[in-house]
Order: sequence, then structure tokens, then C-alpha cells
Amino acid sequence: MPSSDARAGLAATVDGLFLLEDHLQQLRRAHEELRRSDHWHGGLPVLLLERCWLRLSRVSVEHLAQRLPPDCSQEAPELCRYRELVAAGLSAWEAERVCWEDFGADACRDALRNYWTAQERGTQGWTLETYLELLQQYRQRFALESPRPVPLLVLARREGPARLGRHRLLWLGPGTAGGRPSMRDTCP
Repeated sequence: MPSSDARAGLAATVDGLFLLEDHLQQLRRAHEELRRSDHWHGGLPVLLLERCWLRLSRVSVEHLAQRLPPDCSQEAPELCRYRELVAAGLSAWEAERVCWEDFGADACRDALRNYWTAQERGTQGWTLETYLELLQQYRQRFALESPRPVPLLVLARREGPARLGRHRLLWLGPGTAGGRPSMRDTCP
């Protein structure tokens, strides 16, 4: 009698990531889509894996920020200006005073509140910087690599003790799937 893993049609990537046969079909479709594309465009695929639910979804590059909004709280103009002033040699108190004069006390308080709320909630490492880095890597890999790898974001949990975990970005080539099923990367 086949193991329960074999009956369920499970497979694994080289990274030991747990995927179902349906996920592998989606991965193959994404690779085919990349193979057929002759130029970079916003419709290229990014795969998102919600590990705990074993749900794999496809989103286009142009809709990624809508589907998975990056945390931009650190990029608030009030906080950027504050960091610039401190880096230029002003004391923290003086830099804060200048920001209050430039932006207003309410705007500065809101920027700090949003920043600390994001820190408490957890950003899963998905910031404006990491989002832009993914886009840059994708463009480079699209232009230089053959066959082209598909970006897969393994989403961290947003609640409970694991909420401070980080999303993981994997670049999966066409030969990625195979080997024995693994449960190593399932929900903690």
C-alpha cells in the first residue's frame, strides 16, 4: 500500500519545501509563461505560498504591491528627515523640533505611531526596500538567466508567536521540483 504522502500526490522542491501536485502544475505554468515572454512586463508571474493552508496563488508583478503591500512606515518623510538631521549632527531633540516645525506635530506623531504599529504587528521583512529588491532581481534574472526562474514568496504567519517571522523569497527554476516529499517547511 502506498504511503499517505504518495496517495496525497505530494512533491517537494530542492529546498525541501512542501508542495502539492496542483502547486507543481502552477509552477510549470509559470515557467511556461516566462519561457514564452520575449520582454519584461508587469504581467509576469510571482507565486505566493501560504504554507499553513497549503495555498499557492499567482499574482502578476504589477499587482504584487496591492496583494502584499510592503511596509512603508520607515519611509515616511517625517522619519526620513529626522534621520537626515541626526546624521548631519543635530541632537535627537533638535532634529525632532525641526521636524515638528517642518511637518507639524500631528504628522510627526502619526508617522511614529504608524512605524511602531508596524513594528509591533510585524512586517515579516516585507518592506519597501525588500519589495524593490525583488523587482530588481526579477528584472536581472529575466534578462540574464535561461531558463528563467520564478519568484516564490513563502509567506510568514501574521498572527501568533510566529508573526515576527520573515517572508522567504525563493527563485525556482524549471528543474526545481522533485525528490521525496518533505514536511520541513510546513506551518510551525
